[in-house]
Amino acid sequence: MRIVRFGRGTWGTLDGDEIRVTRGPGGGTTGRTFRLGEVRLLPPARPTKIVCVGRNYREHIREMGHPDEAPAEPGLFLKAPNALAAPGETIPYPPFTHSLHYEGELAVVIGRRMKAVPEREALDYVLGYTCALDLTARDRQKTDLQWVRAKSADGFLPLGPWVETDLDPRALSIRTHVNGELRQHGQTADMIFPVPHLLAYTSAFMTLVPGDVVLTGTPSGVGELHRGDTVEVAVEGIGSLAVRIA
Repeated sequence: MRIVRFGRGTWGTLDGDEIRVTRGPGGGTTGRTFRLGEVRLLPPARPTKIVCVGRNYREHIREMGHPDEAPAEPGLFLKAPNALAAPGETIPYPPFTHSLHYEGELAVVIGRRMKAVPEREALDYVLGYTCALDLTARDRQKTDLQWVRAKSADGFLPLGPWVETDLDPRALSIRTHVNGELRQHGQTADMIFPVPHLLAYTSAFMTLVPGDVVLTGTPSGVGELHRGDTVEVAVEGIGSLAVRIA
């Protein structure tokens, strides 16, 4: 099932190009329908928090200049909900950075309250999966004491286009294109810490609630964006998310 959010915050399920309006994400239908092409999609989650993991792909660790520093446990950080942006949105290039980077990722959307859940049960608490673009002000990441400005500026997390509920996250391809050119091509099978481990690790000390989003890290190939660029993240089994940098 594909869960969409559109318009002024209406939820629905997508079947082909028809949206059936529902009472909440994955809820019962109301009988109203829309065509996909006649609505504006919104980020398909309303998180109270966005949990992210750094350095979860070895090749990405190497390209960032830390070849011998594979982590012993997940290195988590947060993005604020104001960072969310919709599919197709135009993201202004922020004035506080000269090094805006793209990071294509698989995002996990939580479906049930999750606290101290063992790894073997972790996927039972997932609503589904979607595409994420973790925009990063790389220069501010290096100079600021904390990553708030580098990771949580307005529009720094395009998310979508929908949540796919019927998906196995263990072996999916992730591709990022900039202006049609392939820049990233990774496999979730290459994660140092796979999705169940990330969820169990996080829920051991932080309660995850329905709608919360967990980003799972980016493969190698990250790089700079410039004004006028179009960046697209595609995850196998989900679809693609594209935004423009202005």
